[in-house]
Amino acid sequence: MERFVQFLRRSNGLMAASLSAGSCAEEVAKAEGAGCRDDAAALKLKAVAMATILVAGVVGVGMPLAGRKRRALRTDSAAFVAAKAFAAGVILATGFVHMLHDAEHALSSPCLPAQPWRSFPFPGFVAMSAALATLVLDFLATRFYEGKHRAETARVKADAAAALAASSASDDDITVVTVTEDDNDNKAPLLQAHSHSHSHPHGHGHGHGHEVAQPEEEVPAHVRSVVVSQILEMGIVSHSVIIGLSLGVSRSPCTIRPLVAALSFHQFFEGFALGGCIAQAQFKTLSAVIMACFFAITTPAGIAAGAGVASFYNANSPRALVVEGILDSVSAGILIYMSLVDLIAADFLGGKMTGSTRQQVMAYIALFLGALSMSSLAIWA
Repeated sequence: MERFVQFLRRSNGLMAASLSAGSCAEEVAKAEGAGCRDDAAALKLKAVAMATILVAGVVGVGMPLAGRKRRALRTDSAAFVAAKAFAAGVILATGFVHMLHDAEHALSSPCLPAQPWRSFPFPGFVAMSAALATLVLDFLATRFYEGKHRAETARVKADAAAALAASSASDDDITVVTVTEDDNDNKAPLLQAHSHSHSHPHGHGHGHGHEVAQPEEEVPAHVRSVVVSQILEMGIVSHSVIIGLSLGVSRSPCTIRPLVAALSFHQFFEGFALGGCIAQAQFKTLSAVIMACFFAITTPAGIAAGAGVASFYNANSPRALVVEGILDSVSAGILIYMSLVDLIAADFLGGKMTGSTRQQVMAYIALFLGALSMSSLAIWA
């Protein structure tokens, strides 16, 4: 009887292994195009994808930067607010509908052992952990830049006070004014020091000084935008590399063709959201150009790298699936946090939506349209 039970167990194990192997083989065949494999045609489509996605990324990230001084694309214009809301919806859908789904698909693949990958919801757990880690990084980076700004403000005040003291005996009026720019490019005085020295015939002179400063705890909004733009770029770049590699290693034109349009749409609006954050952060021109270029070339570089290793890379190997699933989950967590907290909540609930009721309604409509548009692309990609 015991031998019969052992025989049944072995038979069941062999049957399960056979089914698993068969399912894995089906997964491999599906990934390779299931009859639509053509290396030459796939390589041509990859070249087209690299050029198209590069142009879409450059135009998307460049529009807010090039239009900072133009009324239609200023960061306080109705068009910019609506476009940024649409882009925030695109990023939110990218995290929830695309990246998190891809992570679940990779980590639940039959090519992976059931233990531990199908006994625990790793994609959701890793995405949650990444979102919480982004929160901590966001907090620490914000505190760092705020402290740096306050130190700079204190230094400017000290220099102005020293200049005032040195010029107190002068006959000329001296005014020292330090200004910063807020989100709307309005000049806001941080410090004004004004001294007068008068000479009278009877030899009596006097001087007085007046100092007006903002409260020390007030920090311009662009300081916060510096943190947002850098963390958002980190999240976007991390998943851009992944989707670029995924497209690059594919050898099926049937798989690549719909991805070209989908990724171009996705790259354009992600670039617009990032470009808007960079514009609001008021980076120097060189820093802004470097950040924009780094974003624009990431996905094409991933496609080129994937095309280079496509001949020997096995996307369905256990190691590749685990790495892809974990990175997709991390990217999903970062993008979901950034879109909800630093893009949507900051603009819609943080007092920045100060336009007319019509402008606010248009921003909400744009947000929902962006999320629905990017979600609908999951039908093809």
